[in-house]
Amino acid sequence: MRSDRLRIACTALALCFFSSGLVSAPRSPIGWTDYLGGPSASHYSPLRQINVANVGKIDVAWSYPTGDDTTYTFSPLVVDGIAYVAAKNGSLVALDGATGKEVWVHEFPAASGAMARFSGITGQRGANYWQSKDGSDRRILVTEGGFLQAIDARTGKLVDSFADHGKLDLKIGIDRATRPLASRCPGRVFDDLIILGSATGEGYLAPPGDIRAFNVVTGKLVWVFHTVPRPGEPFYDSWPKDAWKYMGGVDVWGEITVDDKRGIVYLPTASAKYELYGGDRKGNNLYADCILALDARTGKYLWHFQTVHHDLWDYDPDAAPQLATVRHNGKTVDVVALASKNGFLYVFDRVTGKPLWPIEERPVPPSDVPGEVASKTQPFPTAPPPFDRQGMTVKDMYTGFMTADEIPKWRERLSNARTGFYTPPALVDTINMPSVNGGALFFSTGADASNGTVYVLGKDMPSIVKLVPAGESTTSNNGNLIPDRPRTGRGRAGASLIATMEQRGRTVYEQNCQACHGPDLKGDRAPEIDTVVSKLGRDGVRNVIAKGRGDMPAFNNIPAPLMNDLLSFLAKPELAPPGTAAPAAALAFYRTMGEPDYPEGVEAPPSRYKTGYGNEPYIITPPWSTITAYDLNTGRIQWKTPYGDLPEAGPSDKLRGNVYPKSGFVITAGGLILFAGNDSKLYVLDKETGRGLCTKDLPNGSLGVPAVYEANGREYVLLAVSGGNMFPAGGRMAPGGAHSAQTSKSYIAFALPS
Repeated sequence: MRSDRLRIACTALALCFFSSGLVSAPRSPIGWTDYLGGPSASHYSPLRQINVANVGKIDVAWSYPTGDDTTYTFSPLVVDGIAYVAAKNGSLVALDGATGKEVWVHEFPAASGAMARFSGITGQRGANYWQSKDGSDRRILVTEGGFLQAIDARTGKLVDSFADHGKLDLKIGIDRATRPLASRCPGRVFDDLIILGSATGEGYLAPPGDIRAFNVVTGKLVWVFHTVPRPGEPFYDSWPKDAWKYMGGVDVWGEITVDDKRGIVYLPTASAKYELYGGDRKGNNLYADCILALDARTGKYLWHFQTVHHDLWDYDPDAAPQLATVRHNGKTVDVVALASKNGFLYVFDRVTGKPLWPIEERPVPPSDVPGEVASKTQPFPTAPPPFDRQGMTVKDMYTGFMTADEIPKWRERLSNARTGFYTPPALVDTINMPSVNGGALFFSTGADASNGTVYVLGKDMPSIVKLVPAGESTTSNNGNLIPDRPRTGRGRAGASLIATMEQRGRTVYEQNCQACHGPDLKGDRAPEIDTVVSKLGRDGVRNVIAKGRGDMPAFNNIPAPLMNDLLSFLAKPELAPPGTAAPAAALAFYRTMGEPDYPEGVEAPPSRYKTGYGNEPYIITPPWSTITAYDLNTGRIQWKTPYGDLPEAGPSDKLRGNVYPKSGFVITAGGLILFAGNDSKLYVLDKETGRGLCTKDLPNGSLGVPAVYEANGREYVLLAVSGGNMFPAGGRMAPGGAHSAQTSKSYIAFALPS
């Protein structure tokens, strides 16, 4: 009887709660529904089930093998308990976020076998998610093959009503675009728009990197912002006359941030092209190297700040601008902070663009390269302090990866090279520190917006560059991303005009392909291609080069004789190792190969000077990468610690940071920072102090940014474990070796014990 009365009372109480609205509908699980965690790109999760007190207990909850031998930089999305990842030869795969069970697979055309190197989403850094207000229409938006593709999030099928049967040609909205112009970063969704950047290429007279917004439902172009201004537009006179007709670059190849409440989109713009010599682009070249604030709905200009005038160092920003709220001079201020490759963090009022602390124009060295006119000054923030070293001398030389014979040679080379922050590239060796791949790149920034803390992953990597006239080999300035590579043959080939097809082909390769595929064809920005001819055949490779594939541009201006030379080299690269490229005079058609001529009436520079990137990460003392925590309430560094380690550098009781990591960290409300780099470990730090809390061994290195989400009431940390090691596990790279063969490629989810 008592139990019946209790049951009736409980039922009445429940009805009272429901009728009064005190019980709400079950909430959706907190996911990772946007690239880099949200429209603010903060890498931040509000979940706190895993925290400082219990994080040491996390373990592998599930894993999903990628089913291939591909290294992925794809950062997962998780929506309503479903994780979206790249796997299976570049396919988009949906997984159950609680179990790792496969839900569906969307294959892209030709994304299998050897062709997977040139198609699928193997090189993409992530995707976007959009849904209609009523949730009936849910889409994954991902770039592949020069197209933006809309995929039904529930079924994995193309959304036929979007653009051309689910595919949007990304040449739309950009003048002079003759090839796919997709960026590896996925853009940013705002309301019913997707705002996109591009990757215009890095050659002379590249197309302009105009910013575009498309309707997510229809694929229709909504607005375009010209990054190389046209007559009547602001800052047109920061370029030569009519530069918009032939100059290019100034693209947004990096990460985009949106202030959802204000409808402002913040875009980091790239350098003008060619990025390391500007004799044909005199002036400050706005909007190159800027943080650019636009009205997200209309593309209307709001404000900008140029971080580098007339960039000659490829110091363009591409890491996501970070949003935070701080106390400054007794007032609450919403700020946006931009970290760049040059090692600076710039902080502005989010609405007005006014710097939070003064930014001073200071004199910098001039250029003595024929035709070049460098900017007399560059902007230097007075606060916060830099997060990376700016400049290198022989005193900073690290000998741990040098042989006894190499040490005096490197000491002499560094002693004789020009050096100093903002020293322009020259016709002699010049040390750039940070390098073109140093400082803050993609995946490098995050924030705890509520307390005004911004975190920056910095890469301390120098480069040694040397400009050479058009047609000469850049081999002497290719640099080394792998230690112990034989350094013989650094100089040019002899002056003889007699050259083999393979040697002529190497010259074509160095000027068009090497920046992405590396001097040994083992890959850098793009995949390895040392066996591509044996896998695709000469005609298959010729077709890929001429038409482009995926993120690879089309090189359709290479004359037939030189194309044959290039194919011969790709078939047998061992016949023309680095340092044996044919001299310029041996290539009759070289001057115009692959790059257009200047329009009639345009004053051409004395030469189209070029250089290799010259990355030399192992010649400078560690740490080679760090995380810096900035308190933007004060403009000071709160803490700084190495980003992982490099055990192959030898025994040490100190962390030394990864070398050139291509991964990023996540921040949680549980007080944590978690990341995995190329040393096969998951690291967990206390976000307030930077103190290491624990590490977990991984079967492989990691690229991309983890996702933090909940499923069935449980918090997970999901990351790609598919490579990225700079060394084979357990040992130093053997002379002449390349990246180790990767195994155990998978996605791994960590959680507390159930």
